[in-house]
Amino acid sequence: MICQLRKRKNAEKIKTEETRMLKIKQIWLVVFCVAVCLNACDSTSIFEQNTNIPQLNWDIESPVVFDVAINDTVNSYNIYVNVRNSSKYEMMNLFMFIQTTSPTGATLRDTFECILADDRGKWLGSGWGDIYDNRFIYKKNIRFPVTGTYKIELTQAMRTEQLKGISDVGVRIEHSYLK
Repeated sequence: MICQLRKRKNAEKIKTEETRMLKIKQIWLVVFCVAVCLNACDSTSIFEQNTNIPQLNWDIESPVVFDVAINDTVNSYNIYVNVRNSSKYEMMNLFMFIQTTSPTGATLRDTFECILADDRGKWLGSGWGDIYDNRFIYKKNIRFPVTGTYKIELTQAMRTEQLKGISDVGVRIEHSYLK
């Protein structure tokens, strides 16, 4: 009789432990699913790449080039320019030339201004320490005319050979989801 009670108690302990382990596995599964969902929330972005500017010194003869594969000519997109600057950057704005070359060889060249500080010199964007991040809308609700690889070149246009204080520049392309 005592052996049967011990066996039953051991069986109950094992069942309780199995139930506890199952609950822990379920909790981890929920945490994993939530993490995957949160990571997928940025599904509007089809391309984002940033390039580090060596020693925070952007040479006028060193364009930053991005190759972007476009597979969709139906939907509309927004194109953004990302800029990361240090607090040692000496100007309020940044002018750059943006040249886009399509897969057919057609080129479009624009002059684009990024406002990095307000009139009182306060840095805009999000920052931590002495580094500030900004994202500027470059083109809104555009459609790419052909599929293939587009080349986007960013060249600083500040009339100085060596532009000090720019840490990174980049391009982001996302669906615009026009309504």
